[in-house]
Amino acid sequence: MMMGDDMESGNLGPYQDRPRTFPNLGSKPYTPLIFRVLMRINGRALLVLLLLGFGTIFYIGARTSPVIVFVFTICIFILFFSMYLTKWVLAKDEGPPEMVEISDAIRDGAEGYFRTQYGTISKMALLLALLILSIYLFRRTTPQQESSGLGRTTSACITVAAFLLGALCSGIAGYVGMWVSVRANVRVSSAARRSAREALQVVSLIIYFVFNRCRSYFNWKYFMQIAVRAGGFSALVVVGMAVMGIAILYATFYVWLGVDSPGSMKVTDLPLLLVGYGFGASFVALFAQLGGGIYTKAADVGADLVGKVEQGIPEDDPRNPAVIADLVGDNVGDCAARGADLFESISAEIISAMILGGTMAQQCKIEDPSGFILFPLVVHSFDLVVSSIGMLSIRGTRDASVKSPMEDPMAVLQKGYTVAIFFAVLAFGVSTRWMLHTEQAPSAWFNFALCGLVGIITAYLFVWITQYYTDYKHEPVRTLALASSTGHGTNIIAGVSLGLESTALPVIVISISIISAYWLGHTSGLVDEGGNPTGGLFGTAVATMGMLSTAAYVLTMDMFGPIADNAGGIVEMSQQPESVREITDVLDAVGNTTKATTKGFAVGSAALASFLLFSAYMDEVAAFSRENFKQVDIAIPEVFIGGLLGSMLIFLFSAWACSAVGRTAQEVVNEVRRQFIERPGIMEYKEKPDYGRCVAIVASASLREMIKPGALAIVSPMVVGLVFRILGYYTGHPLLGAKVVAAFLMFATVSGILMALFLNTAGGAWDNAKKYIETGALGGKGSDSHKAAVTGDTVGDPFKDTAGPSLHVLIKLLATITLVMAPVFL
Repeated sequence: MMMGDDMESGNLGPYQDRPRTFPNLGSKPYTPLIFRVLMRINGRALLVLLLLGFGTIFYIGARTSPVIVFVFTICIFILFFSMYLTKWVLAKDEGPPEMVEISDAIRDGAEGYFRTQYGTISKMALLLALLILSIYLFRRTTPQQESSGLGRTTSACITVAAFLLGALCSGIAGYVGMWVSVRANVRVSSAARRSAREALQVVSLIIYFVFNRCRSYFNWKYFMQIAVRAGGFSALVVVGMAVMGIAILYATFYVWLGVDSPGSMKVTDLPLLLVGYGFGASFVALFAQLGGGIYTKAADVGADLVGKVEQGIPEDDPRNPAVIADLVGDNVGDCAARGADLFESISAEIISAMILGGTMAQQCKIEDPSGFILFPLVVHSFDLVVSSIGMLSIRGTRDASVKSPMEDPMAVLQKGYTVAIFFAVLAFGVSTRWMLHTEQAPSAWFNFALCGLVGIITAYLFVWITQYYTDYKHEPVRTLALASSTGHGTNIIAGVSLGLESTALPVIVISISIISAYWLGHTSGLVDEGGNPTGGLFGTAVATMGMLSTAAYVLTMDMFGPIADNAGGIVEMSQQPESVREITDVLDAVGNTTKATTKGFAVGSAALASFLLFSAYMDEVAAFSRENFKQVDIAIPEVFIGGLLGSMLIFLFSAWACSAVGRTAQEVVNEVRRQFIERPGIMEYKEKPDYGRCVAIVASASLREMIKPGALAIVSPMVVGLVFRILGYYTGHPLLGAKVVAAFLMFATVSGILMALFLNTAGGAWDNAKKYIETGALGGKGSDSHKAAVTGDTVGDPFKDTAGPSLHVLIKLLATITLVMAPVFL
């Protein structure tokens, strides 16, 4: 029997004689314009253009600093490595035609929505760019800009160009995240299907029975490896683009403006010109997260309420008209949006750390300040390397004869994370000694290395805490599942209380890390001309870099979740045996935990990054106003009101995001009910559902609904700052607008962190409580406990995938808006 050939080609034959034809939701695969242009260029000409581009980049880098050349080298090397990962994943078998048809439908729906969504976002970005240009053409200038001859027009053009580049790169990061996920899902499904069939054909029926129950005699790591490497490709590209984009901007401005030459700008002032890049990345990330989150959760809620609760059919059943929209949502919400989100996180952290490093170096009169400015780029260059090592540590084989004991998949991912952390600690020590050693304080680099270690430990603790509260192997989720046995109401009460409780440990960890890093930086030995210690804030910046020093691996774990979820959906829709679905269910449950874990990680990094951006805002206000601006007194009524408005923004934004999911889900529920009523043959597999109708409803509604909360986030700080600036002008308080905005940002950050922690953890716990019951606990699928758990999961859906993830993007967007618009508030 030529079993190997059949497995390689995927021709394993149908399992059941049921309809399996699924619609193409797009006329042809979508490819962005920039990629279509590149594909039309002759291969040799494209190679020449690439060589010229790389040559130009290295020439500019060489004229700037050897460190920039090092960063470019690492980024380009990782680009080729990510291409290898892509080739490795795409070389895998896609499986039988019924799987390919479903995957194509998911891909077409995701790419069609992406094209429409980012078309809308690009138009809004252009309008905002015009507004920024108008403001910068009439704003005041700093003494440093006046002395260097950097006029308003040049400053305006630089900021707008940086904003548009940041927005473009963020959009590409989102597309890359989605592109790989819609092509990897079917390959993971095929690998899972092949593993189950191989177990059946290679060993006896008795061994297959054991396999089916405890899954201990197949190399399950093989298809897990596919999901990890697929996520790793997008993670490396996203982080690499963030580092490369900022490095190119820095080097270009350095050469163009003749930095550090007589009569020109100082290198310590250069990072302020990069703020627009972070603003553009934050702007796109917010709308991508909002739109994608509304899309995925509205489809998910609509599909579950009618399919699982009313009709009693399984999740991802092909009879459910909303199932394709649900699977599309996993890609646009959890992959495209998360890619843009992490791109923005890294960009904001790098730029704020560069600003603080330059400010501190200037205050301390350090002879060569470039090390403190370029240090964040070096750290994230090493991030690409250590994360790649962590990914490669997860290995598997296709050989069915290799017996691999069934470990906990989450434990395998954690092992890879531990490997990445180990090398990150070594790389961080090397980076601090190389970049932060100065004769003025010979031991300062060691203090900053300890700051980085504080950040790395903080990241690990955040991952562990979130896993504890969201993984059903631990007591909190099992207690939540037990509450489902007494009804829907007790499930909701237990979930809300769990989410509220989960805010305590992360806040304690953040507090300790900020104080520890600040104290280590403060005692580093770096002092200003008056002998005052100045390294405290930079110490917190280094801790933030430490927390994000394995960001690429963390994003890989996040991308693993939706890819595994999609794989399970494809298996269910193509009606594979229950044994295959059991395999993907294990990874799906792990994926829920990894998604919750990375959201907790993102909230922690957002807290530290927002603190840095807030400090940078204070410095910029002082530079423009030419007055000391170190404190904000909340005892002043107007300042206190600004803080209240900031907190109110968080709650109002969350309410609008959740209600947007609810309104869109209602449309989906009505459509699914209509199809079940008007097409009774759907339940007997005699009629095909109209999947495209649900996709169209969710796509149009999510684009419509994302505008209001997004506009609220952008307009609020501008309106508050301008109103109180005018009030301060007439009451004789010239800095009132800046002080009120500072309080607005401070209170919004604190409220946003707590709310995001609550929403993300509660939603993830509800989801995995349902998964725990579906494993057979407390009555299993179809029981009253399961129905109550489905209700909790439905309530938690907009929490964990719409409002929660959008909030940590929101607080960084608020910080970058206030930083860019600081002169307007004076």
